[in-house]
Amino acid sequence: MRFLLDAEQRAFAASLDAMLTAADTPAVVRRWSRGAHTTGRALWSRVADAGVFALAVPEAYEGLGPRPVDLAVAFVELGRHAVPGPLVETVTAAALLTEPALAKRFLGSLASGTTMATVARTGSYTLGNRPADESPHARDGSYALDGDAATLLLALGPDGLRLAPGHGPVRHSLDPARRLTPLGPGGELLTPSPPLDHALIWARLATAAQALGVGLALLDRTVAHVKRRVQFGVPVGSFQAVKHRLADAETGLEFARPLVFGAATTMTPADVAAAKVSACEAAYATARTALQLHGAIGYTAEYDLSLWLTKARALRTAWGTPDECRTTVLSERARRS
Repeated sequence: MRFLLDAEQRAFAASLDAMLTAADTPAVVRRWSRGAHTTGRALWSRVADAGVFALAVPEAYEGLGPRPVDLAVAFVELGRHAVPGPLVETVTAAALLTEPALAKRFLGSLASGTTMATVARTGSYTLGNRPADESPHARDGSYALDGDAATLLLALGPDGLRLAPGHGPVRHSLDPARRLTPLGPGGELLTPSPPLDHALIWARLATAAQALGVGLALLDRTVAHVKRRVQFGVPVGSFQAVKHRLADAETGLEFARPLVFGAATTMTPADVAAAKVSACEAAYATARTALQLHGAIGYTAEYDLSLWLTKARALRTAWGTPDECRTTVLSERARRS
């Protein structure tokens, strides 16, 4: 299949890119990592005003969608600029709250950005995967991404979807901008049978698109670095070994791109899982290349590259590990054969 974005989608991506470039997102991410959410919330409102979250909400509930291809376009840019916050989780919440009464109650504020949502499992329950983080802490209980900033805390348990009444102390992830909080027990039961498979498809699509954007940012920054860095009197980017590493990274990302947008057109579990594996593995491989080609400076937390390096690693296992996503693809293939 040959898939190209249309002029309106390219203009949408360009407008988001311009807005996020002007917002100085690295400074916003660093404040968010320290628990200072003021600038992050302001940026969240601007992202919402651009219509990003409304793309996951039906028009009947004050949204613009559902428009998964446009959402993927937006999340590539969010990943490219390392925008912090429970972005994927807010989209997932919109996919979970589809019952008419719940949709009428919650979706309008999710679309407008006045509500920032996060989703986590409780007890031994999982949404087809581990919690949305790779941290060992996430295996020990119920942890929500950015629960200290979110205004809507959703807990998925064996009895269904609940409103969590609060959260506990923050635990830190490998990615400092991904802040983990345990959810409080109890809370109002919203529905005993949320649309889990549907929500997982949206979560994985948004994660895949975000990871693709992270990988593209890492590649761009690394190319710029090897052009500037001089060794033996010439830029290191002129060395054949460096060119090969960058070419491999670009090839992986460019192969992932059509899978992500192709999956957004079909929205089948297997296609979305395949896109997530491809995009997240490509971003992770690009992160490793970026770290090696930057040398010692790449290991410093003060250098902005670290904001994308840690996010590439975290997204790799968010909403489904590579093995879990491959199992989804193989299971669907076996069912069809």
